Amino acid sequence: MIIGSPTERIKEERMVEITINGKKVSAPKGTTVLRAAEMAGIQIPKLCDHKHLAPYGGCRLCIVEVKGMRVPIASCTLPVSDGMEIETETEALKQSRKFILSMLFSDRNHFCPFCQVSGGDCELQNAAYHEEMTHWPIQPGWNHFITDTSHPYFILDNNRCILCRRCVRACAEMAGNFTLSVAERGASSMIVADTNVPLGDSTCIKCGSCVQVCPTGALIDRTSAYQAKDEQLTEIKSVCAGCSVGCSVNIMVRDNRIVRIEGDWDGDVNHGVLCEHGRYDPVTETRTRLTTPLMRVNGTLQPVSWEEALSAVQEKLQPLAGNKHGVAALASTRLPAETLSAFKDLFQNKFDSELVTSIEEGVPTAAVSKYAEKHAGFEGKIDTLRNSDTVLCIGANVNRSHMVAGFLFKRNLSKGIHLINIDPGESSLDEIAHMALKPNNGADLVLIRGLQAVIAKEGLERKSLNITDVDARIQKAVKETGIPLDKLTQAAQILAHAVSPVIIYGKGITAQRDETLIEELHQLAVQVGCVDEERNGLLSLKGEANSLAAALLGLDESFELNGHKAVYVALGDDHVSRSLAERVSKAPYLVVQASYESGITEKADVVLPVSTWSEQEGHYINLDGRIKKAEKLLSPPEHVRDNLDVLTDLAKRMSLTLDTDWQNAVRARKASVTLN
Repeated sequence: MIIGSPTERIKEERMVEITINGKKVSAPKGTTVLRAAEMAGIQIPKLCDHKHLAPYGGCRLCIVEVKGMRVPIASCTLPVSDGMEIETETEALKQSRKFILSMLFSDRNHFCPFCQVSGGDCELQNAAYHEEMTHWPIQPGWNHFITDTSHPYFILDNNRCILCRRCVRACAEMAGNFTLSVAERGASSMIVADTNVPLGDSTCIKCGSCVQVCPTGALIDRTSAYQAKDEQLTEIKSVCAGCSVGCSVNIMVRDNRIVRIEGDWDGDVNHGVLCEHGRYDPVTETRTRLTTPLMRVNGTLQPVSWEEALSAVQEKLQPLAGNKHGVAALASTRLPAETLSAFKDLFQNKFDSELVTSIEEGVPTAAVSKYAEKHAGFEGKIDTLRNSDTVLCIGANVNRSHMVAGFLFKRNLSKGIHLINIDPGESSLDEIAHMALKPNNGADLVLIRGLQAVIAKEGLERKSLNITDVDARIQKAVKETGIPLDKLTQAAQILAHAVSPVIIYGKGITAQRDETLIEELHQLAVQVGCVDEERNGLLSLKGEANSLAAALLGLDESFELNGHKAVYVALGDDHVSRSLAERVSKAPYLVVQASYESGITEKADVVLPVSTWSEQEGHYINLDGRIKKAEKLLSPPEHVRDNLDVLTDLAKRMSLTLDTDWQNAVRARKASVTLN
């Protein structure tokens, strides 16, 4: 008799029953024996295997005995089958693993007392201890590989390498960069960068994925080496504030400082991958920290108390409340949503200021937000990049910023997906793109309409745009973009023939502040099937970590002083462009709350020292609408205050109460993406 719902029966059919060490285990069909064992809480020794890399079967340490099979089999590449009976800890297997480890130790110079990962953080050493090894049964080969110290963030020591190729695979499968490989043969085999050039001179993009997956001390992180063992560190899950991708991170903290940052393997956006900016920028900060309030006295900034500083600000700003040209205010889009919401409430709602915006001035979001007011949720999720077969990248160099978004499709380029890059300037993406189109500056709109026209003319539309002036559009596109007709046609054909196309766009498009440009991109996406009833493969990259939150709060106007009597800048730990600093410095009175000294703090009348990203908690909304919380990792210096606390205190001094419902505030405006 068949029982259960159809869904339950399908699920049961997809499961197989196996036995591991006498224990009955159910595992999904297609799972490897190693993963099935881990799901059942049975740990099989391993070295080359990593759950986020394709099975490799190189080290053979994960061998198991399978009833009916003549020899032990590597469990990391062996799929489960119904009725399989497996043993993982027989005496014969233990002897085999000892021999495998002995061979690995003999291949290189693994001098554990001199290795920074020795003593708990080395998977090779831990595996040997698991097999109760206390010495090397076989003398090492005494090789002398040159240690590569040319890289700014990590060191490559082939003398400690076990050739598991995790680093090589991570470079290709995670970052899609293909810098690392193995050169030479046999005992001379070694990890090299490109054509065996120094790592520091190679095509390495410094994401550090190779270091994070290395099971030994062959790849050593310069920034955290010899500082502490993992067991001495406190691990805190948080979100990266490097850009709007919103990568999940594990922060390793000791003695109120960040020792190391790793990608969170459970992260819903990045799945363990990070870029250079997320992994290394926070631990290599060199700017001078502000640790006490400063006030300009007789032309120079002098240390003062918080009471003196805030009283001076209150005295100057309070009379300007209600005057639209009284106070202009700017906030960093690296600040948490709670702080941005309070900032807006204080200056726009309570002060009634007409100029309240962000230091990005809406460059990455203003046009997108205006179009979203009529077409809410017209953009999709970043996950579509993972399985796309064609990516049209326009005005967005993901090799320079939002790098993890680029990793999601670059890793598949070797599998045959197409990349079309459109950028009038120099772009490193051109080197890996199947097609690189170089339209004349300002010709993006004509180009997009030209692509639409070619697709329509060739009868390749999935949804008709009912274009009536096809030939005229094509002629105009060729004339004004400078792109030959054959190239325009080829790009249109590649995009239209794709099964799962994705279009991503960046500041090259959004900086033009042209809502029509966004609309035509959306139309192109609909025409080729990027956007249909089943999927949405259109997405803008936004800007900094909370660009979208700032846009939803309406903080996306250009900054131009218009007789304003004072400017308040909530900069936090952000940088500010030279252009904006020059415009701001023209204010008659300037207040800056910042974490570090900069050109803008030098011009300020009052400087308020505030917390950095790691010293405060708060929420961030990433580029595709995911709301994430960043945890407080460190305590700030003694006289440094939280960004939100400073705004709240200032409001309180002026008998103002700030609205604390930031979630309601960011949902008041229609978004280009779905918030969740």
